[in-house]
Amino acid sequence: MGLEWFLSGSQHNITLSGLFLSCQQHRPCHDLTVKMMTEYCIHPGIFIPFDNLLALQTLRHGGVSPHPWASLNFGHNTGDSISNIDRNRTLLCSHIAIDPDAIATADQVHGTEVCHVTGGGHYSGYDAFITDTPGVFPAILTADCYPVLIYDPVHQAAGAIHAGWKGTASNITGKTVLAMQQAFGSRAAECKAWIGTGISQEAYEVGPEVASCFDSRYIQHPENDRFTLDIAAVNRDQLLAKGVKSESIALSPFCTARDNRHFFPTAMNWAAQDACSAL
Repeated sequence: MGLEWFLSGSQHNITLSGLFLSCQQHRPCHDLTVKMMTEYCIHPGIFIPFDNLLALQTLRHGGVSPHPWASLNFGHNTGDSISNIDRNRTLLCSHIAIDPDAIATADQVHGTEVCHVTGGGHYSGYDAFITDTPGVFPAILTADCYPVLIYDPVHQAAGAIHAGWKGTASNITGKTVLAMQQAFGSRAAECKAWIGTGISQEAYEVGPEVASCFDSRYIQHPENDRFTLDIAAVNRDQLLAKGVKSESIALSPFCTARDNRHFFPTAMNWAAQDACSAL
């Protein structure tokens, strides 16, 4: 977890997003074609056709963490107890029927380094994972930053990306698609991608120093030298630029700020800030 988690003295509750590759059919205990949201997580509809893939983004429900982390928090540097976080992880893994040791996480640093993982564990200094190893769950953790999940059904390969404004400004999503091409022979036109829940443009105010990192088409300038930034649109365009088809990209309809009953927003209990936070 990087120091940026604690800018302005804030603490952040954390959700988890990831993909699980299996040699066998692997589905949660409910029919994903009928119910896309459970107590613990949402399942992107774009990945439903692939029986060997489990993809999800967790909600804030169903855990044991008390206020202000209530309740399914995964952030070790948030002030929540380690025992609560470990119990939350156990509850989630039981719900989706995977081994906790299969999860790969990282000390995310708002950079663009991509880690090719072949097993679970904790890795340092990465903001994206790729894998083609069955039984591995590459996971990234976020608050207001965006999770981006990519699946190549031809080569049975997956990518999980932590896309905050810094990583997005440095094209982390495009670099992850390139890493999958180099490692697995993935063709972007054959990949499916999901841009998960983060903070929407309507809610994401940034200062001029952040706004200057992006093309003006992603910026709105409402008033008082404050700007609103559309991180989701930037990542979608990075996928398109690499050759992912428009019809193969899906976006979450939720916003961490607007839908804070279901998701952890950075600014829910603390002052809003320019820098997003994620694990």
